[in-house]
Amino acid sequence: MRLYDTMSRTVRQVETSTPRLARIYACGPTVYRDAHVGNMRTFLVTDLIARGLRHQNYRTLVVQNITDVGHMANDTGLGDAVDFDPDEGQADTEDKVLAQANRTGKSALEITSHYEKAFHKDLAELNIYPADHYPKASESIDSMIALITRLMDSEHAYVGHDKSVYFNARSFPTYGTLSGNRLDQLKPGHRFDVVESEPSKEFHADWALWKVAGSDRTQLTWDTPWGRGFPGWHTECSAMSLDLLGEAIDIHTGGIDLRFPHHEDERAQSNSVAGREVVGHWVHAEHLLFENRKMSKSTGNVVLVQDIIDRGFDPLALRLAFLQHRYRSQMNLTWDVISAANEQLTRWRTRINEWSESESEPMAQTYLDSFTELFFDDLNTPAAINELRNLERDPSISAGSKFETFIHLDSLLGLDLARDIGKRTEVPEEVQQLLIERDTARINKDWAGSDQLREAIAALGFIVKDTPQGQEITPH
Repeated sequence: MRLYDTMSRTVRQVETSTPRLARIYACGPTVYRDAHVGNMRTFLVTDLIARGLRHQNYRTLVVQNITDVGHMANDTGLGDAVDFDPDEGQADTEDKVLAQANRTGKSALEITSHYEKAFHKDLAELNIYPADHYPKASESIDSMIALITRLMDSEHAYVGHDKSVYFNARSFPTYGTLSGNRLDQLKPGHRFDVVESEPSKEFHADWALWKVAGSDRTQLTWDTPWGRGFPGWHTECSAMSLDLLGEAIDIHTGGIDLRFPHHEDERAQSNSVAGREVVGHWVHAEHLLFENRKMSKSTGNVVLVQDIIDRGFDPLALRLAFLQHRYRSQMNLTWDVISAANEQLTRWRTRINEWSESESEPMAQTYLDSFTELFFDDLNTPAAINELRNLERDPSISAGSKFETFIHLDSLLGLDLARDIGKRTEVPEEVQQLLIERDTARINKDWAGSDQLREAIAALGFIVKDTPQGQEITPH
């Protein structure tokens, strides 16, 4: 498998530190609200990579974190808001989970439990395989304390004037290699939250590893050698990934918005502890727009997986829509795109149901080779999907061969294409009556009337095909 590596800016072969075992870390959700479809696109990338590696007889060990504490609205240390929506009325330095708890009058545990369950439900709807581990930040405090202790012992961290613990960015010479942001070019932001005459940290680009809690914070705090407080967001991923995957992580995935500062800071922390480059391959999914706009509450276009279902679409139509666009290209999702994907998904399942009744034959090797070559070349799923369209229409390939090829490749796509095998298509009475009228028109050689009736049937969602045995009807 070849994937684009954000660090080297090249598409290169995935190499694993242990033969035939791929260790994958995926940045997971901050469970203070429902994950939207843009988040799900990123989570799908991890699933596709893992499916591909398993297809090539690798074992995979996938860890995806659950951020249930410490993710602040402003986590850069530079004043740049990360995933901050002003419509939520959240202060820059307020924990996202606690902010939601305060807005709703619920406890932090109630908030995180609710949205974590919703997250797993959405993954199941999109046929995304569960990770092997879902560590929670709130349950990994000991690992974080151990990490911070090691960073302090090696002089990569220090206690600031406000008693919080900070990472010394200037102690890590290759800071910025991942994102391209050089320390000497970073400037304090307009929301820089320290007093210039008595700064909390030694350098404006340093970030908090552990934050001392104020007297008004009554939830999600822990006792440490540096006082009672809570972890920094970046600390969490370093601690959990190193704890569960070790100091050689083959692939690290996430959205492109996490490249800086989250992944840049995480890399600095992990490498400083390990004394080596921990992550072998950084893979980032690009932004998703909806109807040409960034999703936000102010524009009213935040779309959830449940919204797709409520409109009557199969949620796997969303998965297919994502597959029809390259993961590292910005995508503009629309309801028309989802609707078209839903129609294609329905048509493929119908065809596979029909083909399943044919005699089994070997897979179509030319299409099989072309598809897999495209899929494993940096997940070129749009071109791979197009190969399946060509296979569907190819009259030289038998129905049995088409069936075997589609079913085999669905292990990579995850579209549940075999779902309708053995099911009969229910034809509404209105359509059945039109078929009878069309049959009569054809007996009477009323070709114009026959064509009009074909169009009327098509408007109701069915395609008519004339065969020597009579009319055959299938859904669009």
